[in-house]
Amino acid sequence: MLSSRSPVSVVALCLLVWAGCGGPGRTGRGLAPRVLSAEPVQGVSVEERAIACRVYGSGPETVLIVGAIHGNEPASGTLAWQLWSHLEGRPSALDGTRCIVVPVANPDGLARNTRTNARGVDLNRNFATPNWRRRRTHGPKPLSEPETHYIADLIRRHTPDRIVQIHQPLNCVDWDGPARALAEAMARAARLPVRKLGAQAGSLGSFAGVERGIPTITLELPRSASRLSPSTLWQRYGEALLVAVRSQQHAKPFKVGGSLELRAVHTR
Repeated sequence: MLSSRSPVSVVALCLLVWAGCGGPGRTGRGLAPRVLSAEPVQGVSVEERAIACRVYGSGPETVLIVGAIHGNEPASGTLAWQLWSHLEGRPSALDGTRCIVVPVANPDGLARNTRTNARGVDLNRNFATPNWRRRRTHGPKPLSEPETHYIADLIRRHTPDRIVQIHQPLNCVDWDGPARALAEAMARAARLPVRKLGAQAGSLGSFAGVERGIPTITLELPRSASRLSPSTLWQRYGEALLVAVRSQQHAKPFKVGGSLELRAVHTR
């Protein structure tokens, strides 16, 4: 339930929580870059932490980047914050694309270092899809959680042309919907294998990629990425995000062969 707390106070509380978890500029749960400024709250978690979001650029294409939907995958949020920081003052990086960045979709889980949100729900199993399954960790019903409702509403309002969600620790690039070419281009940029993991029940990939036909990428960082500094994390994987940000027509073909493409079904 949302309180009457003002938007500015909620943002201030959120930033204090992030700072208390390690301070700006550090890998892990202290993820906010120093350039972050207080903006109107556009999303609020179960425990009333702000879900920060910023829209950069304009153009005929829109890309949505979502980090830390699982709170125990801190490098995913760090990398998304690094993209936020990189795009500050760099309009040329957008190349005619509108980029929506949600660095931390699960701030309560991030504060606890838990996969689930504050109510014990796996947000990547709570989207409204035909394959949603009634389980305790999937929530009482689809989109029961404010965090997933917020992401779904972003997709409804902004109709992105492609979506990238950042995860750990499977060390690969996966895709749902018509996104194989983009997955291959991002894999080349990140020097990661391409894997088709399969759309999970109630996942963002099922919701956006399978049901709505929106090219949806899952950039899976390795577990060891949590030990990297933010700058090193960006050096290794930042270009993969920029491939997604730029128009798809600029992505170079990437031939998949041998052991690069692996097929597996795994819980994401």
